[in-house]
Amino acid sequence: MSHFALAVSSAIARVTESALGPYQTAVIRIGFTATWLLFLLRELPHRHELYGPDGPWDFDLAQQLIGTNGSFTALIWSRDGLWFESVYVFAVLTSVLLLLGWRTRTMSVLFMVGVLSLQNRSVFMGDGGDNVLHLMCVYLVFTRCGQVWSLDERRARREREARARGERIAPDRVGPALWSVSGFALVAVTAAGRLGGDLTVPVILWLVWTALGVWWIVGRRARTAQPRILLDVIGNIAHNGALLVIMAEACLIYATAGWYKIQGTRWQDGTAVYYPLHLDYFSPWPALADLLSSSGTMVMLITYGTVIVQVAFPFTLFNRRVKNALLGAMITEHAVIAIVLGLPFFSLAMIAADAVFLPTTFLRRMGGWAARARGRLWRLVRRGEDRTGLPGPRTPENPEHAHVGFTA
Repeated sequence: MSHFALAVSSAIARVTESALGPYQTAVIRIGFTATWLLFLLRELPHRHELYGPDGPWDFDLAQQLIGTNGSFTALIWSRDGLWFESVYVFAVLTSVLLLLGWRTRTMSVLFMVGVLSLQNRSVFMGDGGDNVLHLMCVYLVFTRCGQVWSLDERRARREREARARGERIAPDRVGPALWSVSGFALVAVTAAGRLGGDLTVPVILWLVWTALGVWWIVGRRARTAQPRILLDVIGNIAHNGALLVIMAEACLIYATAGWYKIQGTRWQDGTAVYYPLHLDYFSPWPALADLLSSSGTMVMLITYGTVIVQVAFPFTLFNRRVKNALLGAMITEHAVIAIVLGLPFFSLAMIAADAVFLPTTFLRRMGGWAARARGRLWRLVRRGEDRTGLPGPRTPENPEHAHVGFTA
């Protein structure tokens, strides 16, 4: 067998036998859910103006647009204010659960439903970060994003340890109950004709629901290991394909942004950086914006540095050291954008997309730092509880030592 054939067979075996990038998919799961959750909490007082009945893009306009483009949103199913509040709370709750990694396969689908329902209700209220989140929430459904840093991983580890000790494991009741409730809701919504328009989201919903049912039946009823192995291979292929699409999407975003900047004169003469720093909408810190824009050299470095990094990044993926250096530069750039221009959620979304390229060693080290910090915090909390707690019962004293006076 030739060297090329061996390389191809090795690559196929690697793609089908394991879900690659467990730490990368976990960090983008945490990054995107945290971004969406913080956005929802930040805009909680303004939710009616953004996505609800008090917004400039009212229910009738949204219904007309959805009827034209066929986008999915649950908010046009009813005008009732209570329904809007329920969908908003649903989006917050699914974000929290997916962030924690609880039942990640189901929660990733429900997270997608929450994101699409709110964003498609008022499509003109978003920015570039919302577009990235819009795409990534769909890709995240096909990934095994709960392999590490999740409650699912902790539950699976405890089950393995229990099996190793020879203990009996109680059957999972939460998973089938969640599958049954979601299936009932899906059947009801489909029968009511609420899933019209574009078929992408309905197909994803039914596909994932059916796959979860087949997975449970095979895991409980299959007499041999072959059906489970086949499902594992299909799941690994879907995961690795989705991970590849996420990486390609991030490269496409930077490549198109960089090449479009090259074609425009505003990025050649520096006005694309200078003028936004003087807009009230993008100047939460006017003194800092004036300091940056007062130096022509600084404006030139920011302008040309941004273009060079964005154009060059897709080509640096073949060199690990250069890629990591540019990755650090891009993350720093987005952090500066969040502070100087007042776009924290856009920057968080882009940093989450960049995180898919972070090296595994760095992510594992970062996970160790987080675990140690959590342990120290937990010890401090326990120590504070011990200091502020009520005193324990006093030990009984020796009656002979406690007696006062003479004994008979």
